[in-house]
Parts: sequence; structure tokens; C-alpha cells
Amino acid sequence: FSLEMHHRFSDPMKEWWPEKGTIEYYALLASHDHALHRRTLLTFSDGNATFRISSLGFLHYTTVMLGTPGMKFLVALDTGSDLFWVPCHCVKCASDFGLSIYDQERSSTSKNVTCNNDLCYDSCNDASLCPYYVSYVSSETSTSGILLEDVLHLRTLDEFIQAYVTFGCGQVQTGSFIDIAAPNGLFGLGFEKVSVPSVLFREGYAANSFSMCFGQDGKGRINFGDKGSLDQEETPFNMNPTYNVNVNQVRVGTTLDLKFTAVFDTGTSFTYLVDPSYTMLSDSFHLHVRDKRDPRMPFEYCYIMSSNTSTSLIPGMSLTLDGGGQMVVYDPIIVISNPHEFVYCLAIVKSQELNIIGQNFMTGYRIVFDREKLVLGWKKFDCYGID
Repeated sequence: FSLEMHHRFSDPMKEWWPEKGTIEYYALLASHDHALHRRTLLTFSDGNATFRISSLGFLHYTTVMLGTPGMKFLVALDTGSDLFWVPCHCVKCASDFGLSIYDQERSSTSKNVTCNNDLCYDSCNDASLCPYYVSYVSSETSTSGILLEDVLHLRTLDEFIQAYVTFGCGQVQTGSFIDIAAPNGLFGLGFEKVSVPSVLFREGYAANSFSMCFGQDGKGRINFGDKGSLDQEETPFNMNPTYNVNVNQVRVGTTLDLKFTAVFDTGTSFTYLVDPSYTMLSDSFHLHVRDKRDPRMPFEYCYIMSSNTSTSLIPGMSLTLDGGGQMVVYDPIIVISNPHEFVYCLAIVKSQELNIIGQNFMTGYRIVFDREKLVLGWKKFDCYGID
């Protein structure tokens, strides 16, 4: 038993339409186009491609264009912070990379942000420029300078958009911003009103949601306005401080009775756990591994891969989150090679403060940060396929 299916805008259905050329005909087309535009995804003007760069802290980067004429920046994508900043009027910035520095004099659309602006969150005198200072979890890593406004160049499928955003003119960088991570700027994707996703929603450019896809090859995509799909797994956010979720069970070869709260943070390369979670998980991993342990490496649990790879056994790992959804961890290890051997390490670091689900646990998924429904969504995904 079968029935033919036709899209309502396909040729066989045209006989049911109003006569072509009438007001009713164009009204119907217009309503269809409007519905499409309401679902339109928003990306950067250079596209939505992201790249994991191992020499720059294993973070995911993309290129953004800021100002008029546009200046390009290679920025790290960070859901663990809010402010978008780029190097500007540098007193202390990364200097060995030959990347762009924002020049306020070059941009005809640049504006100062003063202290009376509601996005100015550091105290200062009303008439003066708005200073900012942001400290990050990484040891002694920070950025400071003044806030500015300028246009960020974006696009939908069929049009280019210039959206005014507030960003940090980063005059002084410290810690890993100098020599390892985000030497050309950081794109904060957090919940606060200064973040670009908040601005795009507030100004009506996109739905209050975005997605990031993390490919196995280190390439991915970012889409603003993406609310995911009906068949994705979801878990509610525990909003403290930002994209926090509750993990109710962990499987590392065997099921562990392990519960903890963790931040989903794309600005952290690897996953960080406090004790007892770190010890329980890593001990279980070690029990299942057959290869010889190598104490020379920066991670605590590293192993020399057997020349007969069939004898190497890396235990399967998964997280069960609030709501019952299961996230299989496809990339729990990092492989370090030298001319004589391969060494692999459990890419989890012992933390003193926060549990952080880093990028390595997100590999293979499209992760949806739905800020309207306050849920995290995930689905196994080919970042270059068509959804």
C-alpha cells in the first residue's frame, strides 16, 4: 500500500494554488519565504567552518570580520566566557604570529563605549571610556582593555548582514593568550548580555540558540539560530555559572556509580574532573588497558601502544546525563607520536576546582546550546553532511 507524496510548492500541486500573477499567488509565496527566513541560520561572512589547531592549544578557531573595511581575525570559540575580544592598541599582546590587530582609526563604523552604557560592567566615571578586565580559569590568563562597538560581518544563505556588537579592545593579555591559546582573540559564547549570541537574539537576527559541530578530523561548523533536530538527545542546563549539566552515571568499560556537575566548555581543549570523579574514572580506565604505562608524558595515564595493535584495548566510555540521554565519548584519548613509538594518554586532567567537559568529549557530535529552552542538545553528526 503506497501513496505519492508531493511538496506543496512542487509542480503537481500548482493546480491547487491561486492563479499565477494574482495578489493571492504572491502572498502565498511571500508567506512561504517569510517562514523560511524565520528558520534561517546565521554564520560569519567567511562561512561557518571551524578548525581545531593543535599548535594553538587544541582549541577550535574560526575567522571573523570586524569593522569597515573589514579586518579579519582568527578567534577561538569559547562557551565558557562571554566577551568577544581581539588584540587592539596593544601594550602586551601575542607578537610572534603575524596576525591582525584591530585599529580603531581604520574603521569608519567604530564607536567608543562609555561608562553609562548598560554593557559596561566595570566601575568608572560616567564620561570616560569603559574599561574591562576578564580573568580565565587557566592559570594567570587574562585580558584587559576598553570596550568598543563595531560591525560584525555575518550572512544568511542569501544575504549579508552587518550587526553592531560590543567587543573588547584587548590592550593587555597575560598567560596562555601570549604564547599558546587565542593569540588573535577569543569569541565568548556565554549567556551574559554582552556575548554575541545574546546580541544577535536581542536585535532579532537569530533565534536564541546556536550549535557547534566537532568533526573527528578536527574540522567543524558553527551556526547561530540553530535549535537542533527533534531526534537529538537533550539535558537541562543547571545555570551555575553557565552551560552546566548534571552527569548521573559514567561508563568506562563498566558502569561507575558516579555523579557530578560539569560545565560544557568549548574553550577548554581537554576534560577536567575533581576528585573523587577523576580518580574513579581514571582508575577504571587503567584497569581495562593492557599496554605498558609510560610515566614521561604530561597526562597522568599514558601508555606505550603495542606494536601488535590488536592487543591494545581502549575501553569504551559514555556519560548519562539528566533526562537519561547517553553521550558516548568517541575521543577520550590523545595520541602522541615520536620516531620510535606511539603513546596514547587518557585526555582527562585532575582539577582542583571545576568539572569541565572539554572539546575532546564533544568530538563526533553537533552540540546545541539552546538558550531559550535552557537545554543542551547533542546528536552524532557528520559536520559536512546535509541535515
